[in-house]
Amino acid sequence: MISVVDLGLSLNGRAVLAEISFQAQPGQVTVLLGPNGSGKTTLLLCLCAHYRPARGNIQLHGQDLADLSYRALARRLAIVPQDHHPVFPYRVREVILLGRISRVGFFSQPGVQDYEVVENILSLLRIQHLADKPYTRISGGERQLVLIGRCLAQEPQVLLLDEPTNHLDFKNQYTILKLIKDLARERQLTVLLTLHDPNMASLFADHVILLAEGRIVAHGPPLEVITPAHMAAIYHLEVEMVNAGARHLLYPKVG
Repeated sequence: MISVVDLGLSLNGRAVLAEISFQAQPGQVTVLLGPNGSGKTTLLLCLCAHYRPARGNIQLHGQDLADLSYRALARRLAIVPQDHHPVFPYRVREVILLGRISRVGFFSQPGVQDYEVVENILSLLRIQHLADKPYTRISGGERQLVLIGRCLAQEPQVLLLDEPTNHLDFKNQYTILKLIKDLARERQLTVLLTLHDPNMASLFADHVILLAEGRIVAHGPPLEVITPAHMAAIYHLEVEMVNAGARHLLYPKVG
């Protein structure tokens, strides 16, 4: 579980996050939703200790984030970045194996168990056919699967993803988000991710946190948070809604 209480952060003398409080639960997908510049990525970077907030408290499964060493943190939390630009043409199997560093140590060699973990992840993600291909020579959707695989190799309790559907086509957006939701359920992972598309958030989120200008505007179940009124308030765009069973979908009002 992630617990955040009264988080505040300033960068270069400017407040970028203020009065952020929420909880993200195991087995659920929590989505950070909001316009560009609203603080979504910055909040994720606070949660993985890249930034040290000026005020407030962050706990991972009851432990203060500030009390964890980087190695201890890597055993509890993994993050899939928004953009990843590989330099070396590592094979896919090797990229996933890198996720075992926090379990093996920098000066130790991976053992039989570590390679078994990698093979199980390749099977779980159905990417065995990519195992020996260079990571630099596969598609964007395949790279996202590999990065998720690298995170799973850490055996984390918490999984953070920054715009995991960025640059993906319609099918791969669905595939990646469905996979993330299934992993949260099956492994009881606490999953927190950022999205731009309110409809994708409505379809896959258990809990939505709506951000604007570094503050939480609303949070709760998708049906309560993703509403025409909230979308108009933060995006300054008039939208209409259509019911789709237990979910609803939004579209900009045209004409």
